[in-house]
Amino acid sequence: MNTISDLLHNMFADRQPTEDEYMGDDGLIYCAKCRTPRQVRVEVLGKFVTPPVMCACRREAEEKAEAERKQQEFLDRVSRLKANGLQDKTLLDCTFANDLGYNPEIKKAHTYVEHWEEMQESNTGLLLWGGVGTGKTFFAGCIANALIEQGVPVMMTNFARILNTLTDLRSEERSRFIDSMNEYPLLILDDLGIERNSEFALEQVFNVIDSRYRSGKPLIVTTNLTLNELKNPVDLAHARIYDRILERCVPLRINNRNLRQEKAKAQMDRAKALLGAT
Repeated sequence: MNTISDLLHNMFADRQPTEDEYMGDDGLIYCAKCRTPRQVRVEVLGKFVTPPVMCACRREAEEKAEAERKQQEFLDRVSRLKANGLQDKTLLDCTFANDLGYNPEIKKAHTYVEHWEEMQESNTGLLLWGGVGTGKTFFAGCIANALIEQGVPVMMTNFARILNTLTDLRSEERSRFIDSMNEYPLLILDDLGIERNSEFALEQVFNVIDSRYRSGKPLIVTTNLTLNELKNPVDLAHARIYDRILERCVPLRINNRNLRQEKAKAQMDRAKALLGAT
């Protein structure tokens, strides 16, 4: 026992204050800056020892450094999530901060993000439908970026990219590829409808949708098809796809204005004004 006591005593032997310290009236060393102790006196096996402790300012500095380290780790994670999950890099610009107020429905995108945990638990997705250029991709991209910035893994891609990938894969590779998309808590698929005239594409789109359906995870789909077309498919092949989407995704019509054309016209008008053209 005495050996242990002596060992502890030697480990925490008395020392003299350094330049940024002073000796207090209690015989303990204090920080000259924050005037809090850098030692504490404790009794061990009948002997007093003075192990070191962090003073207030050193503890604050350590906590700040740890917080900065964790924040940087989080930012690095978000960067990796965006690199992996946003297949088209133009989606990086689809953020609430870049919303110009064209679409009143964007408030519902905010709501979806704010209630993400509830949406995830109830496996609730969205079906964003409307004409070409009305802002469906921007709407979905805002959700993707907002959730990723909270650290939620999201995959956003489009059916053309998926079909191009699946075309070059063997059967077993296709299954692994489709399964890999289900690792993401949220999957966003852009531009449903391109598969209408291809038997191969129809089958692969069904496989993607059915796999996601069975995964029990939320799905967001955008399409130029009307809700009437989705509810009244032309054949069984389409019905199998659309029924699964409508069962899990809340239909939401996106602004009927062609925002793409309006933006292009505004840019053209500015160019004409600059060039003095008519």
